[in-house]
Amino acid sequence: MAAANPGRSLRQDAGSTELLTPRLAITTGEPAGVGPELTLKVLARDWPAQIAVIGDIHMLADRARQLGLDVQLRHHETVSAALASHETHRGGHLAVVHVPLATPARPGQLQVHNAAYVLSTLDTAHQAALSGHVDALVTAPVHKGIINEAGVPFTGHTEWLATACQCEVLMLLACPAFRVALVTTHVPLRAVADLVTPDRVSGAIELLCRGLGETFGLTQPRVKVLALNPHAGEGGHLGHEEQTVLAPVITDMQRRWPGISGPHSADTAFVSESGDGPDAYLGMYHDQVLGVLKYAGFGRSANITLGLPYVRTSVDHGTALDISGTGKASATSFAYAIDCALDAIAHRKRKQHATTG
Repeated sequence: MAAANPGRSLRQDAGSTELLTPRLAITTGEPAGVGPELTLKVLARDWPAQIAVIGDIHMLADRARQLGLDVQLRHHETVSAALASHETHRGGHLAVVHVPLATPARPGQLQVHNAAYVLSTLDTAHQAALSGHVDALVTAPVHKGIINEAGVPFTGHTEWLATACQCEVLMLLACPAFRVALVTTHVPLRAVADLVTPDRVSGAIELLCRGLGETFGLTQPRVKVLALNPHAGEGGHLGHEEQTVLAPVITDMQRRWPGISGPHSADTAFVSESGDGPDAYLGMYHDQVLGVLKYAGFGRSANITLGLPYVRTSVDHGTALDISGTGKASATSFAYAIDCALDAIAHRKRKQHATTG
């Protein structure tokens, strides 16, 4: 499978200008899921960043005891207070911004009353990023179903943050091998074709190309845009969207972003004889590209939201209720999400430094 051009990390570039220590807010996600224990696990090691953990401190203490993890939790009322020491994170020492649960949480047992708590942790992190107290959000998985059962329409972090920031965003997932982005996200398959419009596709291309520059330092990105229909529509015999929407949009957008190409048939787009793949693939719908990425890099990939005024990354998996509280859940994806956040912060700060001189 073709490898992506990863770009350079400022944190690994010895000749780069020293920048301020990055600041992260980590939300612990659905309290019945693996998010709390993964937060504890991933923060058992040192990180070159200031980190504020947002969640119920008593729940985190209980989960640490259940798993036999030796941690020290410091209670704070606000994110700014949690980061006031300006110290980088020391393994096992967590600065926790306490958001109380509505009802006690047990691993694997969803409680509809805690849906508001989950959204409150996300809002706390979002407000901290908007106000400049943190540079990035790293989010543990939430359970969309239980939030909807609580009467709150919720399709995912990506859409919630887009509404909160009042901006257009794009979901991108990255693993060491390649990156994929989506024109449509959490919608039924039968609705996808109607959503593949010129405005939506051109907007996704713009967000992706700009985001690859901001997040990975790729100023001239190469992007393969995938077709919607099998065999790229087979000349109109298997669908017309390639001819009426995708090809005209791609031709128009190439004037601004010459590295984009397509529409490519999705069944062969990820195959490269030269081994020199694009910087990203843009798919039309969720399972068109995420199945390939998760096969190639499950547990070693991260979800990145492009288009926000701050950096946001997340794990590549769900709440895993069936293994919550057992200690079996791997924190590898969580660690990769933090790494991606740190690299994105570095690229953004380098760009700001270059702009301001």
